[in-house]
Amino acid sequence: MVRLGDLRRWNADLLDDAIDLLKDRQDRLVQLDDELAASGRPRDWSGKAADAATTEHAKLGERLRELVLEISTVRTTAIATADEIRAVGNELAEAEALAHAHHFAITDDGRVEDLGTPPGIRPDEAADVDADRHDRIRPDLVHRVERLLARADDADRELAKVLGDADRDLMDTRGAKTLADAAALGDARGLGETVEPPPPGDPAQNAEWWKSLPAETKSALAASPPAWLGGMDGIPATVRHTANVNKIDDERADLQAQAARLRGLVDKSMPIPGGGFVEAAYQRQLDQVNAKLKSLDNVESVLSQGDRQLLVLDTSGERTKAAVAVGNVDTAEHVTVFTPGMNSSVEGGSLGDYDRSMAQLRNDAQQQSNQYGDGGKIAAVSWLGYEAPQLSETLDPNDSVASPVAALLGSKDLADFYRGVNESRTDDPNLVAMGHSYGSTTTGFALRQEGTGVDAALTLGSPGVGAFWTDELKVPEDRFYNLESSWDPVADFGAFGGDPSWKPGIDNLSTDEAIAPDGQHLKESTGHNTGGPSGYLTHGNTSQYNASVVAAGIPDRAVDSSG
Repeated sequence: MVRLGDLRRWNADLLDDAIDLLKDRQDRLVQLDDELAASGRPRDWSGKAADAATTEHAKLGERLRELVLEISTVRTTAIATADEIRAVGNELAEAEALAHAHHFAITDDGRVEDLGTPPGIRPDEAADVDADRHDRIRPDLVHRVERLLARADDADRELAKVLGDADRDLMDTRGAKTLADAAALGDARGLGETVEPPPPGDPAQNAEWWKSLPAETKSALAASPPAWLGGMDGIPATVRHTANVNKIDDERADLQAQAARLRGLVDKSMPIPGGGFVEAAYQRQLDQVNAKLKSLDNVESVLSQGDRQLLVLDTSGERTKAAVAVGNVDTAEHVTVFTPGMNSSVEGGSLGDYDRSMAQLRNDAQQQSNQYGDGGKIAAVSWLGYEAPQLSETLDPNDSVASPVAALLGSKDLADFYRGVNESRTDDPNLVAMGHSYGSTTTGFALRQEGTGVDAALTLGSPGVGAFWTDELKVPEDRFYNLESSWDPVADFGAFGGDPSWKPGIDNLSTDEAIAPDGQHLKESTGHNTGGPSGYLTHGNTSQYNASVVAAGIPDRAVDSSG
């Protein structure tokens, strides 16, 4: 926490000297680019020694790029910090001039002291002058001090974070091939670190803020976005993806530190009454942290498949929340968002399972779009952005799958995610909401909210969509579809607003063995699962075919339940 006394001693000129020195070092290193490239393995040299030399040369090149990135990032951040120091210093000078004029003093710890009635005030005016000083001037001074200290704190924290990251070698060159590339990346990261996040807003406000940024700032944030951009609905998907991927290492380091602390507490014997209960509580916390660490591994495993976008990554709750797109949500003409139900979790491996289903759905939908639709590109999102009920929580009245609480809580974030897809773009994609099992209930609650921009919805094995009447669901008329396989007891549960297969306004699509309009021989799906030979989302099943044509924006090619 910066004190006012610290601020009075800050000297931006000293930072200028450091900035000049960093620029000199950066330029000298970048000039080594040609020399580094020329010093590689000679063409005719082979053997173990040659291989070892090549490996060491690659390590040297990467270390030099890391060093250039660190210097460039620190330098760019220091430039912004020096500017902020001068701006805050000017604010402080104005506040102190106002305080002096009205006989107040601003102390080194930030207090505004009253020095009494200003000299020269006539006795008959003193009461009015003092009333004005106390009612107007002093509150204004307090506000000014709080504001400038907050600005100073932000500047200090931003520079300290960058210096700490550089010291701990936490800056990723992200494939920069040359020292000049690393310098440019550092410039972008340094600028990005000094951009203040906007006030909390809805997706439309977030999108407006993004669009209002200068082109240089947007380019810097796109190249090296701060972590907080990853969670902002309404920001381009490519930017969110980069921000979320970049923070994985930081999240892992933080969780590993938590795990080490908790292991120490678990291993520490507690020979006191109730010590066993305390140890068990620490063990539960440790298990939770270890599960989150596993979830990060699972996220990276999914991303390694390529052509993925990490649109949500949040480890702040009991379980990790994530959303991964197959395809480019920024440019696809058709975007499907799939929400799974009970027992789905990132740490449990569900993300990988659903990602495979969405990849197959996207491929099949793309074929349908190319042959019978508008040929538009498809993107499909596995949205595990809420903490779905787990089987182990069945007896918990709030977390149980029999309770709507988790669906209601998740629906707000899901609705904002829908809105964010539309608001982040200049065009209007065909946005399809899909939900399976309890996830269909979460989807239904989200679709009861205004302005989601969803163009069609499909529920699979739904225990209810959270609405008794379909006109409560904000989906275009005749664009709500339902799939119910035989031998699916959950689909007949109807606990959350009734069985959707019996609701007027919801079109029941077939899950039986059928011949598709293009001649495909499709198999029946049975039971409640999405995967396996008879799952709702298994390639070659009628249910999955129907989901694919809805995703492609050509539901008229679906196989209806009436045949």
